[in-house]
Amino acid sequence: MITPEPPDFLQIYQPHLCYYLVDEGRYTDEQLGLVQTPLSGVFSVENAGESWETLQRAVDRIVAIIQTDPNKERIDKVITRWIKRHLQRLGAEVNLDQLNSLVEDKDMLAENLENLVQKERRAGEQLGIEKGRQEAEKLALESKRNTARKLIARTEMDDQMIADIEELPVEEVKKLRAETQH
Repeated sequence: MITPEPPDFLQIYQPHLCYYLVDEGRYTDEQLGLVQTPLSGVFSVENAGESWETLQRAVDRIVAIIQTDPNKERIDKVITRWIKRHLQRLGAEVNLDQLNSLVEDKDMLAENLENLVQKERRAGEQLGIEKGRQEAEKLALESKRNTARKLIARTEMDDQMIADIEELPVEEVKKLRAETQH
């Protein structure tokens, strides 16, 4: 119905839409901070991504906006419902059942988000420690292999003796010997 141009008798069925594009991703935090409306607060929360600290600042901002709005009860109710869904979509493992008002329960939400930040930091630290341990083990194994190669090339030691010295399986030493001889 759109391309190519439809026959005349179908053109009356072709939609003619007008719209006003609001691309929330194009607004910076500074630009949103200049506009104190509930929608700019929602955009700030949306643009916070998955950084929980940034999200907390955006929530604080939207609460301040709600508190100054003449329809604050209605706006608070709508935005509270929206933010609960938004946090669920982000996979936030926080208890949102008791969150009924962003304005009244701001401290509870802030505490939940802070706990989430700390939990993610600990998980990130554990992941970093595990990756570091794996990398260290890989480097240690490669170092043992290099030493075993040197022993194979320079001495008349048998594979078992080299395996014992470098704490490698005998099969690994035999494989290294085969590689060295080729």
